[in-house]
Amino acid sequence: MEKQFLFLKNGTAAPLKELPCPEFEEFRSAVIGKVNASCRVMAFFAMPEEEKFRLTAVLGDPEKKGFELTSTVVGSQYPALTLDAPAFHWFEREIAEQYGIVPVGHPWLKPLRFHRSYTGKDAWERKADEEILPCVTDYFTMEGEASHEVAVGPVHAGVIEPGHFRFQCMGEDVYSLEIELGYQHRGIEKMLIGGPDKKTIHFMETAAGDTTIASATNYAQIMEALGNVEVPRKSRLFRAVALELERLANHIGDLGALAGDVAFLPTASFCGRIRGEYLNMTAELCGNRFGRNLVVPGGTRFGLEVVRAQKVLKWIKRVYPELQQALDLMFDSPTVLDRFENTGTVSREDAVKAGLVGVGGRAAGVDIDARHDFPADDISRPEKAACGTGDVISRARVRYDEIIAAHEWLIPVLEKISDYIPDHRANVPLAAESIAVSVTEAWRGELCHAAVTEANGKFRRYKIVDPSFHNWFGLALALRNEEISNFPICNKSYSLSYCGHDL
Repeated sequence: MEKQFLFLKNGTAAPLKELPCPEFEEFRSAVIGKVNASCRVMAFFAMPEEEKFRLTAVLGDPEKKGFELTSTVVGSQYPALTLDAPAFHWFEREIAEQYGIVPVGHPWLKPLRFHRSYTGKDAWERKADEEILPCVTDYFTMEGEASHEVAVGPVHAGVIEPGHFRFQCMGEDVYSLEIELGYQHRGIEKMLIGGPDKKTIHFMETAAGDTTIASATNYAQIMEALGNVEVPRKSRLFRAVALELERLANHIGDLGALAGDVAFLPTASFCGRIRGEYLNMTAELCGNRFGRNLVVPGGTRFGLEVVRAQKVLKWIKRVYPELQQALDLMFDSPTVLDRFENTGTVSREDAVKAGLVGVGGRAAGVDIDARHDFPADDISRPEKAACGTGDVISRARVRYDEIIAAHEWLIPVLEKISDYIPDHRANVPLAAESIAVSVTEAWRGELCHAAVTEANGKFRRYKIVDPSFHNWFGLALALRNEEISNFPICNKSYSLSYCGHDL
């Protein structure tokens, strides 16, 4: 039997000709077997190949500390993978919308983002088993005189991005939540084709603005893999420091917002201010509170001198005790715990089947962290957060654990850091007809980038899988059998990205 998978370490590349391309049934059996064993679905995407389409699966294997890649060529339809491996269900809807390929037998095939397909024809305009598929635009419904629907969005108050939530309720109890996203029609992945160019790094940094450093790091690792560029160790360490500051600012903001959702104002007020302190630390390092213009292919645009490292270190040592006090107030409050405990619970079994990652996955008892599962270098990283029982308090505690671990890692690193002068190579030719994969543990969870190049070294396909893409369905699961009044704290406990999904 021919080789079924290509194995890649994080931040590496290989010639596309080494990517196995078995017949579909062999592909299907191999992929489902891996997913149902110990692998998880990192990415699944399509690209045109002559008159057909090439489906590529990127599976993460924590035991081997890397990725298993395989592909197959299909026509206008194929038997859906979702029925045997539910983690594929949004990926298959995405492919159906982008390329018009019908996953026959998919349990709820409807548009994911409601945009025009890349080929000008989506799955609902193609034939499947000689029948035109209807475009499913309705929602799950319940029968019975006591049942009713509650529709929220897509337009929300304040500056919240557009997203629609449709609840099927019996009284105050939610039986089903269906989430509909994609109202911005951003088209970032499509604009990346033919790159890289001067706009590419901007698209990466704004794919999800609160995840700028993680996304730029992924892109840099893709470019370094395809360009065979060795990154200085001090550059990689500086990236790791910036990534943890990004994690801290967002976790602190989310815990403060959770406190606000249950009217616990002391922690909400403190965290709102302290989040700004950590954003300003990032600005001290690169001039931008979100870390833009810091990470570039080959290294970083800015250096880190001992003087500035010591300034940030003193800053952290001053602010961290205030943060701990504010968070301990919330976690020691019986009224807060009463609202958080046993609310919005997702079981470990459901989390594994749905492919939840990051905070959502760990809080449900899944031992998952890309920093340790898929290391891209030999730099030590913060310890994994402890797993939880899948409820709101677990998702909150995972964040607190990660805040503690980040500080325990950052403080000694900054104490020992020496002067670093940036040294990076730009405009390096990329390997032709190759594939590369890069993953970072962004603050929401694992962020995956995969790139395929043409014969001229330009991007033939660039796939971005934000952790929110995996975890939005986790929010839907969390609301089942909950009172609808618990939606705000369940939603905030996941704190997912609309724009990171709408690519």
